[in-house]
Amino acid sequence: MRRGRILIFLLLIVVVGVAVLAVGLGLFNPTAPVVSTQEATGIKVYFAAQRIPQGAPITQDLLRTDPIPQGLVTEFMFTEGEEANLIGQTARFTLEPGTLITSSMVGAAPGDLPGPRWATLVPAGMVAVGIPTNRLATAAYGINDGAHVNVNACMTFVDVDPAYQSILPNYVSVMRDVYFPENDRPFLSIEPLTLELPARQGRVELDPTFAKPIYTVPSEAQRPRLVCQMVLQDVIVLNLGNFELVAVTDPNTTPSPAQVQQEAAPDIITLMVTPQDSIALNYFVYSGAVISMTLRNPNDNSRIEAQSATLTSILTQYNISLPSKLPYAQQPRLDVLAPPLLRNDVINAQPQQ
Repeated sequence: MRRGRILIFLLLIVVVGVAVLAVGLGLFNPTAPVVSTQEATGIKVYFAAQRIPQGAPITQDLLRTDPIPQGLVTEFMFTEGEEANLIGQTARFTLEPGTLITSSMVGAAPGDLPGPRWATLVPAGMVAVGIPTNRLATAAYGINDGAHVNVNACMTFVDVDPAYQSILPNYVSVMRDVYFPENDRPFLSIEPLTLELPARQGRVELDPTFAKPIYTVPSEAQRPRLVCQMVLQDVIVLNLGNFELVAVTDPNTTPSPAQVQQEAAPDIITLMVTPQDSIALNYFVYSGAVISMTLRNPNDNSRIEAQSATLTSILTQYNISLPSKLPYAQQPRLDVLAPPLLRNDVINAQPQQ
C-alpha cells in the first residue's frame, strides 16, 4: 500500500516536470513567433490637440499623436511620419480637442472649402436666418456666436371689420340719397344732396341719471392688445453681427481688414433653425413683432410649455391689484412709462466732412 502511494507521487512529479520542460522549450525556442512593439502598443495617428476653428490652417502645435490598434487604422487617417501631408492644410469645419483627423476633415487650401466657410456649421436639415436685434434683445450682448437661446416675440392685435379689413369701429354717415365723398361727388344740375360729415360708430347706452338713451362714440382710436410668447427654444446662434464681406470676384479669398465691416454695436443676429421656423421668424419680422432672446445653459436640453403673457394673465399670475381712484395723485403728471436713457445708448452724430 505504501509502495503504491510512492509510485503515484513519483508519477505526478514526472508529469509536472515534463510540462515545465515543454513550456520552457516553447519560450526559448528561437523559431517561435515574436509580437512586434508596434502591434503591442498600436499605431500612432494624429488627433486635434486643441480646438481648430473652421478655415484655420493646420500647424504642428494644434496636433498630437495617440496609438490605436493596427486593425482600426484606415487609409483616411494620418499616421506618425505623414505630418507633411497634414500640416499646412485647412480645417473644413471646426475640430474639437480629441477629434481623430481624417482626410475628409481638411482641405488643401481655404479655397478648397465649398461655398462660405461658415455654411458647413449649419447642420443638415437646418437653415441660417438673420433677424434684427439690439443690445436689449441680446442680454447686453451676452448672447453671441455659439450661444443657446430661447426666442420671444411680442405683438399687438386689434379688432377689424372682416369685409373692410379696417380697424373698428366703422364710420357712419347720415344721407338722404347715395353718399359720395367730398372729392368724388358727381356733377349734378339739380339741388345738391344734403349730407353730414361721417362720424365714428358708437352704441346706445341708458344714462342712469336721466334714464334716457344716449349715443356714445369712442374718445380715441382702438387700443391694440399686447401679447408676448416664447416661440422657439434651445436655438443655436451662428453669428452675432455681420459676416465678413469678401469681394464678389473671388468669394473664397481671405478678406483684408479693409474689406471687413467693423461694427461697434451689432444690429443683426443669425440663428440656426428648421426651415419651417425660419418662415415663422420672417413673418414675425415683417409683421412688426418685437423679437428678443434669452441666454440659456448649453447643457440644458429641457423644454417647457410656456404660457402667453397678456394683460389678464399678468394681473392674475403675479397677483397685481388695480390701483384705486384716490383724491390725490403723483406730480408731475405721468402719462407714458419710458425706460431710463443709459449713457451707452446715446449715439453721437459724427460731423460730416
